[in-house]
Amino acid sequence: MANVGYQLERFGLVIVWLLVIAIFGGLKPDTFLTWSNFSSIFGSEAVLVIVTLGLIIPLTSGDFDLSIAQTLTFTSMLTALLSARMGVPIGYIIPIALAAGALIGMINGAITLYFRVHSLIVTLGVGTFLHGITLWMSDSQTISGVSRVLMQYVIIQRVFGIPVSFYYAIVLAALVWYVLSYTAFGQQLLFTGRGREVGRLTGVAVNRVRLTAFVVSGMLGALAGILYTGTTGSANPTSGTTLLLPAFAAAFLGATCIKPGRFNAWGSVIAVYFLVTGINGLSVLGFRTFVHDLFYGGALVLAVMVSQLVSGRKERTL
Repeated sequence: MANVGYQLERFGLVIVWLLVIAIFGGLKPDTFLTWSNFSSIFGSEAVLVIVTLGLIIPLTSGDFDLSIAQTLTFTSMLTALLSARMGVPIGYIIPIALAAGALIGMINGAITLYFRVHSLIVTLGVGTFLHGITLWMSDSQTISGVSRVLMQYVIIQRVFGIPVSFYYAIVLAALVWYVLSYTAFGQQLLFTGRGREVGRLTGVAVNRVRLTAFVVSGMLGALAGILYTGTTGSANPTSGTTLLLPAFAAAFLGATCIKPGRFNAWGSVIAVYFLVTGINGLSVLGFRTFVHDLFYGGALVLAVMVSQLVSGRKERTL
């Protein structure tokens, strides 16, 4: 019975997701239960999946990265400016944007570690600073005219009707899953997040692990920015702001399934599409845009409560 209970806990969110699909499908079968609707759900949220995967790396090591959404916006704007205004080929822009994301992560990590400031404060300040730079770079305007080459490899090419950006996100989730589950770095991240002093005593280079987590998070934020620009063909100076709350909601909700009590890649992917399915279903039923904030905000509070309950129960059983 205990094993059955554990399996229900692992796949509970998947079961609820299927129930949500069944409910909305029963209410609006002609609109909701169509392949075009599901391909839209899967293809439109690759950016959110990557931002969520970027968040769970520092969260596993016990740190927050509130700047990841603004890193997305900054690198999206950088990509658009280099492509549309300066004519730089996309092949050169991608490494530049990723390097910018790594630099932002390094700044976050350096200030957090060497000045011993909480990551919540540091990344909030760095994110706000980045937002200011983005507004200055763009003159608070949307930059369009990005090379069609980027759009070709992000949104135009499709497999089974779903944009290739979805498959990039799935491949990235598999990579994050492998790193967190089967590599020494993944175990060191986990030890660092569970107890830094214990980690130090067992030989883990805690500061180096935390710094690496911030750098990886910054690079994934930059990758999300590149894909965002390829999805829309432009860069908006406020584009990333709306993604921070959904990404945190998905990260904590994902920690309640697949590997309950632990931030994990597949749980995060399932959580993103569970949330997006709910939003999509409510939109199909005619609810207005305010349900986005209600749904994401409620999901974040509920997910944090459940993940804390699961974590607490696991600690008591150890």
